Amino acid sequence: MNKFAVFSGFLGAGKTTTMMALTQYYSAHYGKAAMISNDLGTGVTLADHKLAQLSGCRASQITGECICFCHDVLTTRLAEYYAQGCELVLSDIPGFGVGALEHVYHGLAENYPGQFDLAPFTVLIEPRNAALLQAGRADEMGVILDAQLREADLIVLNKCDLLDQDTCGGALAWLRQHYPQASVLAVSAKTGEGLDALSLALREGQASLQHPDIDYEAEDLQGAMGRLSEYYLQYRAIVCCNNFDGNAYLRDLAQAIQYAAGEGGFEFPHLKLLAWGPEGDFAKADILGVNRPVEMPRCFENPCVDLAVILNTSAVCPDEALDRLLGEAVKQVSDRYQLELTIFKKDHFGLGEENDEGESDEKADS
Repeated sequence: MNKFAVFSGFLGAGKTTTMMALTQYYSAHYGKAAMISNDLGTGVTLADHKLAQLSGCRASQITGECICFCHDVLTTRLAEYYAQGCELVLSDIPGFGVGALEHVYHGLAENYPGQFDLAPFTVLIEPRNAALLQAGRADEMGVILDAQLREADLIVLNKCDLLDQDTCGGALAWLRQHYPQASVLAVSAKTGEGLDALSLALREGQASLQHPDIDYEAEDLQGAMGRLSEYYLQYRAIVCCNNFDGNAYLRDLAQAIQYAAGEGGFEFPHLKLLAWGPEGDFAKADILGVNRPVEMPRCFENPCVDLAVILNTSAVCPDEALDRLLGEAVKQVSDRYQLELTIFKKDHFGLGEENDEGESDEKADS
């Protein structure tokens, strides 16, 4: 069995966390599984990929282009995993992934007939966005959420550990009513609830290869996606004097970014801060919205003296403003902790603009 599954979903839905949990669960109970992190940054190490590696997953990354448009790279990677005995390979997609059903699934089916067993096209949604959709308060990003869910063969309500039984049941019923083409189930990547059902759905199910009635060129859909910018930063932070609290540093940096974004009227659907030390200890901070508490799903266990840091985000913010905001926040908070920074890679661009204008590659001390 050479199963391949794409995980789509809005930023912050928990795609990476779920892929990691499912890769480990499937490998423990059924057979080898692997995951691919995919994003648009050029020549960068993705926070998601590094996190998967540090967590012990069988993982790789494809960068610089969406898997929608690099089938040769994707199929080569899949063939390598299948040759290693993997039965299930999972991949996410950059940004919001609207249109990946057509470009990835239909593209593979048409150009590589019979070579890949396509699992149900899977879309994840978190409770907060599900509740906003139910209440009709998902603002302009609701059009993206709706398009994603209409592409789905399988809708996964993630983070169900945050919901009581009645609320979870109500959300599942609403999703089934409004997106009847899809199967719907609830999981918690954090607790493991529902991972067996998800494993079986992917193992035994098949992609419908449907053609949903979605106008991908619609003004509202293109307008919502065109307001987004991407940012990737990799740097090394060296402590000048003694040890320091790496967890406090990551939290302070995330909160500084939140504050600056709020002052500028910008939004971060998901910003990822991943840091690790030379001994393999690592920590992660997440921003899932300017007005939501910073989350620290993983903390350092020991004091830090030397950190490698990756910052990845998609933001509702113009490209140059995003670059300025994040650059100033990193410098100010790092100066406060008396850290010496070496920037190895920076890449940023607006999704609704010519990408070449925002891209940069830096290696300098600050």
